[in-house]
Amino acid sequence: MASFTTKSLLAMSLLVNGLVVVLFLTGFTSSRSSAFDEITVHRINVVEPDGTLRMVISNKKDLPGVIVKGKEQPPQDRPQAGMLFYNDEGSENGGLIFGGRKDSTGNVIDSGGSLSFDKYGANQIVQIAGVDDKTDQFAGMAIRDDNKRVWVGRTGDGDAMLSLMDGNGRKRIVLKVTSAGQSSLEFLDATGHVVKHVNPENI
Repeated sequence: MASFTTKSLLAMSLLVNGLVVVLFLTGFTSSRSSAFDEITVHRINVVEPDGTLRMVISNKKDLPGVIVKGKEQPPQDRPQAGMLFYNDEGSENGGLIFGGRKDSTGNVIDSGGSLSFDKYGANQIVQIAGVDDKTDQFAGMAIRDDNKRVWVGRTGDGDAMLSLMDGNGRKRIVLKVTSAGQSSLEFLDATGHVVKHVNPENI
């Protein structure tokens, strides 16, 4: 009887060890490639094999502050959720953010979205944004170098506008069509004064 028990224990031990090996191998395989119908998370970090951060998808609460070469700078007020992009060095270089809510007084705040791509070590070079809340109402695209150089979009007044700026960010040419259909072209000097105004009536 004792001999039978020893053999049984040995067989069970081998079986258990075999199952552990199988579970380990199948678990290792599934951890590298998995399929889900639905996943609910607060934040997802996408990293390179060496751990360099390349993208963050996050809710509003867990969206990180500005990260430069893997190190997060002092926290900033980022009231939106979104997706942040990072370059090969782990520094933020753009993102997609979006939000919108009412405050305690019923005013719409932080409403809209922005997709931007940054210059290396600096701010945005291209930004597509749309905002419609208590503070701002506009939609369009901005192109920058050190300052904003081109803006094309719609203003809060409903005007369609193309603005061309100089290297200091000052408007020098403005092409505009109002919501009522009135069109104009303005040339401005470095102080912002209109030096020539052209419309269909004075061409």
